[in-house]
Amino acid sequence: MSIRSCTAVLFIFLTITAISQAETNTDDKKAIFLAHPKQTGLGQPFLVRLTSAQAFEKISVSWMDREFVPSVSQWNGRHIAIAMLGTDIRTTKSGRQKLLVRAWAGGEETVWQRSIRIVSRTYPRQELTLPSKMVDPPAAELERIKAERPRIQKAKNTWSDQRLWQLPFHRPVQGKITSAYGLQRVLNGKPNSPHRGLDFRAPTGTAIEAMADGRVVLAEPHYYSGNSIYIDHGNGVVSLYFHLSKFDVSEGDFVKRGQIIGRAGSTGRSTGPHLHLSVSVQGQLVDPGPLLEKTTDQLLR
Repeated sequence: MSIRSCTAVLFIFLTITAISQAETNTDDKKAIFLAHPKQTGLGQPFLVRLTSAQAFEKISVSWMDREFVPSVSQWNGRHIAIAMLGTDIRTTKSGRQKLLVRAWAGGEETVWQRSIRIVSRTYPRQELTLPSKMVDPPAAELERIKAERPRIQKAKNTWSDQRLWQLPFHRPVQGKITSAYGLQRVLNGKPNSPHRGLDFRAPTGTAIEAMADGRVVLAEPHYYSGNSIYIDHGNGVVSLYFHLSKFDVSEGDFVKRGQIIGRAGSTGRSTGPHLHLSVSVQGQLVDPGPLLEKTTDQLLR
């Protein structure tokens, strides 16, 4: 083949390649990309992420019979929406759960219907001995417990539009973890609900710090959890701090990540001074452990 022929072939190849790349880039400008794990452990939090070159007109995420609209941010010329989801070891069973995501951009709607596999996990057993009144409350306390439930449920299910959290979350106290999420608890010889949080060793008076920016939606004493604080971090993520000896914030206060919100104690149903930490994600109490250790990318896999 002559040099002229080789040059012509090379020109055609480069032209076709350039057209192909241009078409790909054009498609990329219109496409919306969805990322999420194909499976997750029972009780574990995970993320769903939508990425688009065009501004979103609307987004809807449906999971565990709850539909919500995640907030959108911009990074590197892209529009990004991140939603935190999860399951609760007490109320969810292993198997498949449906995820429905809808997004509108450029006047067009894109719909994803996915199935995420929830994998069962084996959690250890823990036996505790407590005062009998903390396992079988006296009749005089039943009305109090009943009255607390609606406020607790409302705080746990708080929704606000702006996402204030970033991963990993700030560790609220430096003490050793003494009880993990998922422990199958036996109280005074009777099987009880699984442990839906982390217990940290913390002497009375130890400073407890907020996991992320947010607003205090509840700060009051409860029969079982003692002095309790609930902080709304936005988009359905709420952190819970139990058994405190003292409040350093009040309902309605806005707090910053790492700010002292209270002091460790042993109020409520407790065998000694410590911090119990829980995290509610779209109303599901998930394992806080991964949120203290993993990045956004790690919770998408």
